[in-house]
Amino acid sequence: ITSAHNLLSAMIDNHIYWGNELEIDERRIVWRRVMDMNDRALRDIVVSPGGIANGFPRQGGFDITVASEVMAILCLATNLEDLQRRLGDIIVAYRRDHTPIYCRDIEADGAMTVLLQQAMQPNLVQTLENNPAFVHGGPFANIAHGCNSVVATQTALKISDYVVTEAGFGADLGAEKFMNIKCRKAGLAPDVVVLVATVRASKMNGGVARADLGEENVSAVIEGCANMGRHIENLKQFGVPVVVAINHFVTDTEDEVEAIKAYARGHGSEAILCKHWAEGSKGTKELATRVAEIAEAGVSQFAPLYPDDLPLFEKIETIAKRIYRADEVMADKKIRQQLRDWEAADFGNLPV
Repeated sequence: ITSAHNLLSAMIDNHIYWGNELEIDERRIVWRRVMDMNDRALRDIVVSPGGIANGFPRQGGFDITVASEVMAILCLATNLEDLQRRLGDIIVAYRRDHTPIYCRDIEADGAMTVLLQQAMQPNLVQTLENNPAFVHGGPFANIAHGCNSVVATQTALKISDYVVTEAGFGADLGAEKFMNIKCRKAGLAPDVVVLVATVRASKMNGGVARADLGEENVSAVIEGCANMGRHIENLKQFGVPVVVAINHFVTDTEDEVEAIKAYARGHGSEAILCKHWAEGSKGTKELATRVAEIAEAGVSQFAPLYPDDLPLFEKIETIAKRIYRADEVMADKKIRQQLRDWEAADFGNLPV
């Protein structure tokens, strides 16, 4: 992904060097470079100094590879043809009249697809107990959809009875994007959500200092459960049943665990204690059995949080208000104009 991304960067600068037939405005190149580590010193740099042979100096910079648009594209592509089409759709720069220049205009989409041909194959690994798992792709959840590839999930669904997709960064970010973006684009409909919680996190949300988390404090657990309750409410807005998996720590007491179970029941869900850290799969048998039962029951009525044809700003408002519980969303004139420009360019039907 790093190589494919930076190939496009090199081809943009090479195109400008050899006459700039596409009339790229060097001040409006929006495609940065990437590397597979976070180096703050390279986030904003000047590229191409050193005279005529090196091209035209301009401001540039590096992002980390997992924040690359290529990473997000690879994870949403369904096959190589779809991958090339999506790569070709990348806007890399603008002309002086503000019209966009695409990756396919630079003729980089084919070469990038060749570089990514093997990367499109899901990586099959195994757990300590020899269960299969696909680890494929890693788009940052704060700028992309934050979970593994569509190809990996579709492959797993063909060869397994049950497939679990990890969507991290918290259910309000990872799960929201998994369902609003990945499921929408891949035509997936989850049967059940497993929400992971811990006694320790609940106590910390209830005001307990990290150094004191090992001591029993049922009242703090109950107070901190408000955070878990909000996540349950958020997830149920998608029409999917929720099971809470309590990730057990050795310092957890029975009363603290029962407090979480009782709170979950009060929110129309159920919480199941999981001791996989100590006991492996035996420690999660109850959870697995219950999740399978719910999945087989077919009670899910999954639907994304907003329709495709909703205006972009209203999509932002929907997420901000329904997931993050904002009272109001404010945006200055520049932001609203950018959203209108995207809608005028036929990007208004995309998820946000």
